[in-house]
Amino acid sequence: MIEIANARETVVDTEKLVQTCCRALDDKKAEEITILHLGSKSSVADYFVIATGTSSPHLRALRVALEKELDSQGAPILGMDMTSDSGWVVVDADNILFHLFTKPMREKYALEKLWKDADLVGMEKAG
Repeated sequence: MIEIANARETVVDTEKLVQTCCRALDDKKAEEITILHLGSKSSVADYFVIATGTSSPHLRALRVALEKELDSQGAPILGMDMTSDSGWVVVDADNILFHLFTKPMREKYALEKLWKDADLVGMEKAG
């Protein structure tokens, strides 16, 4: 089990956090949610979560939902890149990187192809 500890001394199970955040994105109608487990294939993060939003306002709504979920779980947000109307929002939650794209930007950058050696993780449904 991989754990994240933040300044409030809260310990979060990374795998559970990934799934919880994916459900939050799904609740906000994110499309094509993909979870890649990078593990030892990357020193940047253990997981990439890639999701598609339908527009810049939808990407903002997804980012806000993600921020709220991470905060409620006591997980750190180390940084965000949310350049206005770029079509790509990145949220760095330590060893989880969330990439929120519009469809054209997701197709352009094709992170799933770039990280094709990563393990694909299924999203668990609540319940």
